[in-house]
Amino acid sequence: MYEQQSHSLLNQTLDKMEPELRLHDLRHFYTRLGANFYAIYTLFHRLYGQREDYESQLVTLVNVLARQYLEREDELKQRDMSREADHNWFLSQEWVGMALYLDGFAGNLEGLDAKLHYLQELGVNLVHILPILECPEGASDGGYAVNNFRNINERAGTLQELRDLSDHLHRRGMLLTLDVVLNHTSDEHEWAQKARAGYTNFQDYYYIFDNREVPDMFEETMPEVFPETAPGNFTYDEAMEKWVMTVFNSYQWDLDYSNPTVFIEMLDVILFWANQGADVVRLDAVAFLWKKVGTTCQNEHEAHLLLQLFKDCCQVTAPGVLFIAEAIVAPVEITKYFGEDAVIAKECEIAYNATLMALLWDAIATKNARLLNQGIITLPDKLDRATWLNYVRCHDDIGLGFDDGDIAAVGYEPHAHRRFLVDYYTGAFDDSPARGQPFGRNEKTGDVRISGTLASLVGLEAAIKESDEQRIQSSIDQILLLHGLIMSFGGIPLLYYGDEVGTLNDYSYFSNPSRQNDNRWMHRPVYDWERIKRRNERGTVEQRIFQGLQRLIAVRKTLPAFADFNNRELIDVGNEQLFVFIRTNLESPDESVLVVANFHDHPQQLELTDLRNRGRFAMGPLKDAATGESPAMFKGQLVVPPSRFYWLVAAI
Repeated sequence: MYEQQSHSLLNQTLDKMEPELRLHDLRHFYTRLGANFYAIYTLFHRLYGQREDYESQLVTLVNVLARQYLEREDELKQRDMSREADHNWFLSQEWVGMALYLDGFAGNLEGLDAKLHYLQELGVNLVHILPILECPEGASDGGYAVNNFRNINERAGTLQELRDLSDHLHRRGMLLTLDVVLNHTSDEHEWAQKARAGYTNFQDYYYIFDNREVPDMFEETMPEVFPETAPGNFTYDEAMEKWVMTVFNSYQWDLDYSNPTVFIEMLDVILFWANQGADVVRLDAVAFLWKKVGTTCQNEHEAHLLLQLFKDCCQVTAPGVLFIAEAIVAPVEITKYFGEDAVIAKECEIAYNATLMALLWDAIATKNARLLNQGIITLPDKLDRATWLNYVRCHDDIGLGFDDGDIAAVGYEPHAHRRFLVDYYTGAFDDSPARGQPFGRNEKTGDVRISGTLASLVGLEAAIKESDEQRIQSSIDQILLLHGLIMSFGGIPLLYYGDEVGTLNDYSYFSNPSRQNDNRWMHRPVYDWERIKRRNERGTVEQRIFQGLQRLIAVRKTLPAFADFNNRELIDVGNEQLFVFIRTNLESPDESVLVVANFHDHPQQLELTDLRNRGRFAMGPLKDAATGESPAMFKGQLVVPPSRFYWLVAAI
């Protein structure tokens, strides 16, 4: 019955399509639309079926899908079909990404094009360009306040230059990732300007209220994202004489997805960027997409329905394009953004592994893997056809979003432990080598996050200042340790620009009026390409880090066990300083890799015989795939040096 209903509804909808669209060759489009229509119809009806304009909105939705399909270039359509035939292509161990701010890395799109050889030299083959769209002058939340979803900031370049870059990336076997900011616009966006001018249909694009009655109800349960610089979740707009929901900053107006026009507009935006050559679209702030009075307005069920609908629609028009869920939420919530009750990803194929990131920083500070082991045990499994984006650092602050139950389970008091971590990474803890700064301090809750570059947070800045070679090497070891784990854990490792050469905190942001209240600019560097040349000078910090990462990336790509097929097993070795897991090559179990990481500042020993006797690892001599050398042994036990790791494989 459902199939008959679906076919009937589909035919009725197609009959109402714009006549000029039906004149074109839409064979593949009709096939994919037919395959996905029942899911699209069902989701759209659940979200908007109560509205009088539901049927006309559904027709508009299908028109958008058809129009964007027709605008999609043949080369991109061929890529779609190739990826449909090899649907697990992105689970390969061969992908390694880097996230970068365009102006900081290379100035503009033309400059980035000229630096692709540098990324290839390192081994990066997925490039995530952080927001480059038109945004307000001055404060723009790092580009995430968007004035126009289809215009590139003129300082970045042109749409044609972006399409050229995409083409050049693909010729080199590289992928392009772009951001789409789903949750909000800037207050300078055309929609916001029309809302200000009194157009009620555009006021319906946002959460706008005549008085504080309903906003006050929201505030009772909504947390604050930026409590220091943007307290509260609503801003009074004098032009309208109304209150606007502004969860992030006063100049970022939250979109109201209970209005289907908003959904269709933003779907059109996603498909537009897919048609510019994006292989992966990062969907920003997806946890915030649906708001309800009496809730935190995060992780609502309807937000997941929206993402499912975005994905089903994209499967019709641009099925080769992947989604990244930017959902920095509690561990139990993260995996839901792949899609619940499914094998394949119904929402996003990729999600940020914020839990692993935070746990790694905990291990560095505590010099043990106690909470790391516990947190990974309780991290829900991902879907088979989905993968993690594993990272050490990103453009944002570091949140300490551990599960309180996990913290308590390993013997820490949650509030006190988080306070210790903040003190440690801001240098307030005795003997801490870290040089970060607190960010987003909330006096009501006590919550604090952390800013600073990777190198400065692991002590490299302090060590260089004191010319302490031993501590410099220890910091470099920690940088390589952290990256060795994100490259072997399972998923796509995402490096952050500047980390590959040990970039220190940039304190110049404080002299810039538009940035001085946001210390995240400490870790958003502008490259000194003369300094980058030191990566080729033997013995320099830049050379030791760059070539160390270069080697790890090259080795990772040769190890099929590092492909992400739920082939990781955490191993309890009875030593809280060690983090140990095995990655199994499902097609050739003899090619498994045993990963052993030591977070302590003293060597640790591990008895391998027990693992072998239990069939957890192969017999015979071993080598460290990361270095190609035999691991250190003492009286038959593996010796792991301080802040080091092994990728152990059978020696041939």
